Amino acid sequence: MNNQAPFPRKPVIRKLGTIECNNIVETTPLVYRGELYRFEVVRRKSFTSQNARADWSKLDDLPCLRFIHVRTNTATPCFAEGHTFGFPYTENGVMYVVTGSRAHWGSDGLVFYRSTDLVNWEQYSSIDLPGWKIYNMNIAKMNDVYTLLIEISAPEEECGKPFTFRFLQSSDLTNWILTPSDCVFQKKRYAGSPSLYTFEGDPYYYVGYLEAYPNSRYANSIARSKDLKNWEYSPVNPVLMYDDAEDKKIGSPFLTQLDRSRIDAALNVNNSDMELCEYLGRTIIYYSWGDQKGNEFLAEACYEGGMHEFLKAFFEA
Repeated sequence: MNNQAPFPRKPVIRKLGTIECNNIVETTPLVYRGELYRFEVVRRKSFTSQNARADWSKLDDLPCLRFIHVRTNTATPCFAEGHTFGFPYTENGVMYVVTGSRAHWGSDGLVFYRSTDLVNWEQYSSIDLPGWKIYNMNIAKMNDVYTLLIEISAPEEECGKPFTFRFLQSSDLTNWILTPSDCVFQKKRYAGSPSLYTFEGDPYYYVGYLEAYPNSRYANSIARSKDLKNWEYSPVNPVLMYDDAEDKKIGSPFLTQLDRSRIDAALNVNNSDMELCEYLGRTIIYYSWGDQKGNEFLAEACYEGGMHEFLKAFFEA
């Protein structure tokens, strides 16, 4: 008698094509007051391969954050000038955003903003972690506890092999406590581009991460845990793999002919920075493709079903 659990079948993902080619790749889709938005970390010219050195005295050189109203392709005013990386979380009509405390990559702290109109922002909390280097971050909620995932490359005793994911928790989105050091994801090998998801009635934390392959190739993958310590990897990873024919499709009418020429000529060895949201019964997927050296493109994909169904299918038949 065979008692082995049925092997899961990888959900069908439809790649819709490239929607941005301005090197803005740390993005998050989310629904706010019934409308679909895209949260963007604007790296500006200082964060492109053509100009890696920043002049922090110039406002135009500072990284910042903004939201894009997807239906109209209009941007909110930039905020959090001089802060980089970030993640939005919305609850009860309030938009919360966590971001790095510095303009440079590898911040040693976090800053928290909130707004009710995406225009006027209040900085309401902060965390200092001297000696730490923090990059991307995510927030999810389970049983009235908020969990904040941070991607780190230091300190060495917390990180292991850069990059690694660590966790903080809060009951009010304001006061955060660092979880014990054994609450960590993938300390022995590279893990980048984090995302974190939870669902009511499901005991698992689902973590999206970037797996490194030989010759500087990267692809989005997924794991899950009940305790943030012991991790189960999906047997049908990766979630997304780079593919010229699919990634380079034109997915937005707003792309210019120059944009399209740049897309066509670009090297593609990477699918990274995957983020999800559910909108009108469909799972919206944003991800980056490019060379992981500053030439990056934002693309969209979808799954015809809900987020929980989508993520759970990577582990259960």
